[in-house]
Amino acid sequence: MPKHLILDAAIIATLVLPAATAATQEAIHYTPATHVFRIDTPAVTYAMGVNPAGELQAIYWGAPLAPADPIPTPVEPHELSGMETSTTITPYEYRAWGGLNFTEPAVKITFPDGNRDLVLHYVSHKIDRDGPGRDKLIITTKDISRDVFVDLIYTVDPATGVIGRSSVISNHTKEKLTIEQASSATWNLPHGTDYTLSYLTGRWAAEMQLQQQKIADGTTVLESRRGSTGQQNNPWFAITRLAPGASTPSPDEEFGEVWFGALAWSGSWRINVERNQVHDIRVTGGYNPFDFAYPLAPGGSLSTPVFYAGYSGHGIGEASRIFHRFQIANILPQRPTPRLRPVIYNSWEATEFAVDEPGQAALAEKAASIGVERFIMDDGWFGQRSSDHLGLGDWYVNKQKFPNGLKPLIDKVHALNMDFGLWVEPEMVNSNSDLYRAHPDWILNMTGRPRSEGRNQLMLNLARKDVRAYVFNFLDKILTDNDIAFLKWDYNRQWSEPGWPELGPDPEKQKTVYVEYIRNLYSILAELRAKHPKVEIQSCSSGGGRVDLGILGFTDEVWPSDNTDPFDRLSIQDGFTYAYTPQVMTAWVTDSPGSRPTGVTSTAYRFLVSMQGGLGVGSNLNHWTEADFATAKNLIAAYKTIRQTVQQGSLYRIISPRNGSEQSATESVSLDQRQAVLFVFLHTTSLNYPYPRVYLRGLDPAKQYRVTPIYGSLKKDTPETASGDYWMHHGLDPDLTGDFKAAAFKFEVQ
Repeated sequence: MPKHLILDAAIIATLVLPAATAATQEAIHYTPATHVFRIDTPAVTYAMGVNPAGELQAIYWGAPLAPADPIPTPVEPHELSGMETSTTITPYEYRAWGGLNFTEPAVKITFPDGNRDLVLHYVSHKIDRDGPGRDKLIITTKDISRDVFVDLIYTVDPATGVIGRSSVISNHTKEKLTIEQASSATWNLPHGTDYTLSYLTGRWAAEMQLQQQKIADGTTVLESRRGSTGQQNNPWFAITRLAPGASTPSPDEEFGEVWFGALAWSGSWRINVERNQVHDIRVTGGYNPFDFAYPLAPGGSLSTPVFYAGYSGHGIGEASRIFHRFQIANILPQRPTPRLRPVIYNSWEATEFAVDEPGQAALAEKAASIGVERFIMDDGWFGQRSSDHLGLGDWYVNKQKFPNGLKPLIDKVHALNMDFGLWVEPEMVNSNSDLYRAHPDWILNMTGRPRSEGRNQLMLNLARKDVRAYVFNFLDKILTDNDIAFLKWDYNRQWSEPGWPELGPDPEKQKTVYVEYIRNLYSILAELRAKHPKVEIQSCSSGGGRVDLGILGFTDEVWPSDNTDPFDRLSIQDGFTYAYTPQVMTAWVTDSPGSRPTGVTSTAYRFLVSMQGGLGVGSNLNHWTEADFATAKNLIAAYKTIRQTVQQGSLYRIISPRNGSEQSATESVSLDQRQAVLFVFLHTTSLNYPYPRVYLRGLDPAKQYRVTPIYGSLKKDTPETASGDYWMHHGLDPDLTGDFKAAAFKFEVQ
């Protein structure tokens, strides 16, 4: 591998730091007289400083303050009692486990002599100004007696006010030490009792379910111990409260203060949300300390993932829109202007493992006829792969299915004016495969213990250099030998027996696998993208098992769920958009009925659900009727006129499908406010009540907007053209009755 592509921990950490965004002034400042650091943008002010004890203390994070507003040197709170000393209630910026610390530590270290006490004091700082919007603050702290240093790194996106924080822990002693806990940051909020925590939970086929609960004294732990992001929790949070003086009864989509954030890490992670005995709120996140250890030799260092966080004074809806803009401009591989997601067809539901050249070519012809732009061949094309029991890991083209390789099929797809994509699952292997028979030592395993299979497969230990080389080389060969525009990168099980026997019996070294595996995953993706810059990649993990800002630094889209039932997808997509932009949300029209009989939801209903993200089709086109093809062709053509607004515009969740709602509605508004798209869904009609009036948001009040039906109709008294004020304050009435009905409308400035 070329030297410039060998990625160490520090480079991995910076790969997902914000890229340049427009800024009119410097965002990060330091005042020597008060030892205060300030980060100021039009959207937020963040302040912390060095207190008289020499430790970094949080001061303020919230709505923007005037530059002249005073922020004094932080002072530790008064001691309450011998049981509650000042240090136990001080809002530290990044606190080690040592001294009188009883809160969640950001870092914990054990030294060879058995000492586990670590107290960090400020040493120095520097502000790098690499150009507009590229301010970076690095604060160096050090233990009070040992040569252990922790650099705290801050970046800020001036356009959104989103701050990125990470840390680098360095050993400058003369002996090895062991890091037992390493977080990226602690975020401190003003003390109070009126906070609500929002977070995302789920399981396979039921990902991204929004949960909300009042924050009480104690700790709420969000985590994955599974080696990857996981469906059960997602590494995102939002904390809401009413803004001072607000008249609404509770925080909601458009009202209230919101502090939100997400970890850019695709391995085991943990976020602790803590309210202490004086009602201070702290959020600490980073590597999951469960089964974790990272020994550092003298001169060694460990970088943590970036923990991004932001603030909104206008509800959780605006918090989502801020985070969406931030991700598009700063996180995605094609940042700051990623390409729009093409309309795709995937062959899995039509053929499953029974792929061959004639069958795929016939499907490609049907897909092209409805306006599909990318044809993706799924599992079954390689090795002896005829089921999920064999062949995984043997990445050569199956000659019985494709006698002349993939080129004839790819040429056929190109002749139909589509580009070609391919399914791969690089990190896994079947025990019934040539690869496993040749390299059983390449598996994550603990010597002498069983090797548990999931989906009939085992996990390659990507932390090993030889495994990393194998995975990169076969992917590079596939992309070099074939004109492939897209890889669907799947990952269909989570970790078990996470041993690394190659490193010997030292348990501390063994536990570094959690970090080194993800580093190598990121480095493979980075090197592939550098060598094949036109190739786009999807992160898929039995649905939404690996969706996070870390993987999104290297992949163009994600697969939110294997559940493609359109009604179920409404709540999955609703939850997804609280944390992630619709730009990366792949949404397919399929034949999967979920818990409903096939045929209950119409082709149009399924399309309108999927048109709220990156539209794809996964149905078995061999079973479609002429009417299905006609509906699909019309709606795909319509989607192409609105997809920039849907994928990159401002999303408003008008009616949520959660909590048994009979309706749901979303609106997307282009950033220039010249186009808006409204999707409305009626799940069931109770007592024949009319559909509730819909009030649009985010339009230019003074401009005239003409409404055009994409599918469905409005009540007859609806004007064709009216002002933004009219649509937002008078509203409109969709003409929907019955069960599982849907409509969509386009609004354009005249």
